[in-house]
Amino acid sequence: MNLWVCILNHASCNLIDALALGPREHIVLVGAGGKTTLLLALTRELAAAGEKVVAGTTTKVWLSEASQIESVRLIDREPFWRENLIRDLEARRAVFLGQKSLESGKVQGVDPSLLDGLFLEENADYVVVEADGSAGHPVKAPLPHEPVIPCSATMVLAVIGLEALGSSLTPDVVFRADVFEKITGTRGGEAITSRCLYRLIGHPEGSFKGTPESSRKVVFLNKADVAPDREEIEELIRLILTGGDLQVERVLVGSLMKGSWEVYTKAA
Repeated sequence: MNLWVCILNHASCNLIDALALGPREHIVLVGAGGKTTLLLALTRELAAAGEKVVAGTTTKVWLSEASQIESVRLIDREPFWRENLIRDLEARRAVFLGQKSLESGKVQGVDPSLLDGLFLEENADYVVVEADGSAGHPVKAPLPHEPVIPCSATMVLAVIGLEALGSSLTPDVVFRADVFEKITGTRGGEAITSRCLYRLIGHPEGSFKGTPESSRKVVFLNKADVAPDREEIEELIRLILTGGDLQVERVLVGSLMKGSWEVYTKAA
């Protein structure tokens, strides 16, 4: 008998249902392989449902990506950014909040304590934050100062790009490959297996490092449509939900680009 079970698929659920979101949430995205795509999709879905949503980052994102959200407020550019943000939210417009635009074409993120304040003061129903940088890689291992997670996070959502499964461990595939080697025990050039990714997710210095004790943990295994081995994916789901004391609430498996996913939880 399986110790884990698929409870939902895209035919019957949107991201709000798939993540089992409550009426107010501070959602923090970490890892690699689709964080920004997930941030944009979730922000749009919540805004379409009439919720007051602030999106942002504690690291950096491209301005071209941030601008896909209806309103962009940059603190260094607007002396009255807070008043403008609250006005946007009252008008049910989703807002991306950043510190300033950079010459690189990116937006500098905001201090996590500021996001804590916005959420705790109930200016927004939902705060959705990208708290990790991965330079476009499908997998990322964090440095000691990463990820940058606000204290009021109610959910930390770790993203993994499944196209890495079966690939050789190289810096082209894994961001911070040297750290990944230390965390997982995998050597450079060896194949990245489901057990490698599980060790990254479950290690105290891995994907969920710095997660507040009160936060729920969720994993999104993205790009399942291009992963070469379904058995390896199923093994990874099993390990995440039943291996050790990781206490992941649910695992989403699918493709953000195609808008398709399944939801797995531990069997009752």
